[in-house]
Amino acid sequence: MSILVGDQTRLIVQGITGGEGSFHTEQMVKYGTQVVAGVTPGKGGQKDANGVPIYNTVAEAKAAGEANAAVIFVPSSFAADAITEAIAAQLEVVVCITEGIPTFDMVRVNALLNGSSTRLVGPNCPGIITPGQCKVGIMPGFIHKPGKVGVISRSGTLTYEAVYQLTELGIGQSTCIGIGGDPIIGSTFLDLLKLFAEDKDTDGVVLIGEIGGSAEEEAAAWIQETGFSKPVVAFVAGRTAPPGRRMGHAGAIISGGQGTAQSKIEALQAAGIHVCDSPAKIGETVKRALA
Repeated sequence: MSILVGDQTRLIVQGITGGEGSFHTEQMVKYGTQVVAGVTPGKGGQKDANGVPIYNTVAEAKAAGEANAAVIFVPSSFAADAITEAIAAQLEVVVCITEGIPTFDMVRVNALLNGSSTRLVGPNCPGIITPGQCKVGIMPGFIHKPGKVGVISRSGTLTYEAVYQLTELGIGQSTCIGIGGDPIIGSTFLDLLKLFAEDKDTDGVVLIGEIGGSAEEEAAAWIQETGFSKPVVAFVAGRTAPPGRRMGHAGAIISGGQGTAQSKIEALQAAGIHVCDSPAKIGETVKRALA
């Protein structure tokens, strides 16, 4: 069992003929993901280098490929429209890799998500992988190992670091999700923790947060309120970041004294979460937490 994606995922690649879309489609197909269709307006009727049929619209691609998920490699100016089209097609899971989508566009997208049947992951994220089953996005498949630890992260590179440490220690992962570092994203720590809580094949969870916003505090409060029974290990990036300066991600900014690493760490510790003081200690901390 897994959350969001797995053996049953039938994937559409929006922007399949672009440089990023083309390259990562090949990587996803090699990993074993069922890529059933691609979408590039004006190129319907063609096939890509992997033999994936291309359609002009998501609706056509979904019908032809019996698809239930999409991944978006579309330039930032058009990415919100691509997400909107996937929501309209009622796809179950949509992963948006695109970076630099205007915040106002995402406000509009989030309004459409409310009440829809679609779960959005991203934008500005590396995607989702259920090791040994399905890879949706740009994560390097070879560092992952099937297992029972879920990973949720705002940082792509720290996701890879945490996963590498886990795999090196023989600790496999159930599903790994990069949620993205923008101020407005589709799925939060809290949304995904609720899914991992119900997943019988996930025994523990790694949370990788960073400064800015209140997502980590909200997750910690929920864990404390519900008595989340699975061990959680967390790391918060940005302890030394100066207030008022954006660090890396658009959402990684301390403003008005809120969103500091210290406030997040204190909230996580108060909820009984194992908080690492260095990303180099994530793997060993998980091993101790699961013992």
